[in-house]
Amino acid sequence: MRRPDGTHAAVGDDAGWVVLDEADAQTLASSPRWRTRAEAALRHPARTEIAPDAFENPVPRPGKILCCGLNYREHILETGRAVPEFPTLFAKFADTLTGPTDDIAVRGAPKLDWEAELAVVVGAEIRRADSETARSAILGYTVANDVSLRDWQQRTLQWLQGKAFDATTPIGPWVVTADELDPRDGLRIRCAVNDQVMQEGDTADLVFDAADLLAYVSQFTVLRPGDLVLTGTPGGVALGMPDPRWLRDGDVLTTTIDGIGALRNVIRVAA
Repeated sequence: MRRPDGTHAAVGDDAGWVVLDEADAQTLASSPRWRTRAEAALRHPARTEIAPDAFENPVPRPGKILCCGLNYREHILETGRAVPEFPTLFAKFADTLTGPTDDIAVRGAPKLDWEAELAVVVGAEIRRADSETARSAILGYTVANDVSLRDWQQRTLQWLQGKAFDATTPIGPWVVTADELDPRDGLRIRCAVNDQVMQEGDTADLVFDAADLLAYVSQFTVLRPGDLVLTGTPGGVALGMPDPRWLRDGDVLTTTIDGIGALRNVIRVAA
């Protein structure tokens, strides 16, 4: 969260928020004793209110960002493809991320699209893990939108260039710890443009769930605390429409996952 003296991590429950000295949630989670620190803070009776626009990206410096495409059965059918045997993965950079209420500014983007996603925050180092070990390594979950420049994405068979523009992937507004919810039970995920719902899905529809993805990725690269894995988007993207309605300058993009929170970002497109 943002304060006059800089950014700070905060922990919260139904009673409100407790502000900590750490700069952000990623810094807090990098300590092996983060849970003890958070639980001790929540025993303090003092609480504070935090304005929605004061929240920043809670994981601003991930060493790795891995993303899965074509992971909701409905979205796979929308593209006319077969259900994959293995995850379709691509990477992002930390510079791609932005905050939960930040404007998303791009230049010359005639095919700008939305992709509501559940993001998994890694909380422990894992290498060549099985699904059970990977699940125990999940710190928690947050909301993301993999805003994509489809004209760039479709220039080649590789997706990276349409997915990695600076400050185009909002994350937040906070991380809900894995002991609070399980996406396998089904969390409604929605994306609205100017209050019109364009995407609506359920995380129970994921082909590869959070633990499956972390386990798979860990077979070829180590995952460490603060790394992010984006799990894919449900059906309803502009790319899948017969007459696509691309994002335009001034559009308000709202991304919501029940039980976690919401992003609200204004699109700014320059010529």
